[in-house]
Amino acid sequence: MSATLDMAAADMAAARLSLDSLWFDATLAALLHAMNNALFPAFHTDGPRVRRLLVLAGYVAVTVLLSALAGRGWALGFLAGSVLLVFYVHAVWLPNHGVNGWTGEPRERYLALLRRRERP
Repeated sequence: MSATLDMAAADMAAARLSLDSLWFDATLAALLHAMNNALFPAFHTDGPRVRRLLVLAGYVAVTVLLSALAGRGWALGFLAGSVLLVFYVHAVWLPNHGVNGWTGEPRERYLALLRRRERP
């Protein structure tokens, strides 16, 4: 009896640590979002904090929903596509429009591209 309980506990622990779970997908999405915020902090300074939290929650939710409903391949494809989009915007599109892709300078030009004005 004890061996059966030990085996069940081991199976539960293995399932929690499995890379084939929705928790792993959620963690990967949150990690990619955090890396974006850490690598490009100059781009994430304006706007209400609640909106930035909602963007994170939405990004993780879309990833988990894709993984649960369409399959892990779709979720990983969504994450890869978003990483490629961020790379394209910061490495190609912004420099072509006169904005440094790492620093977001000149700030006025960056905000004009977004059709926003800097808040006082």
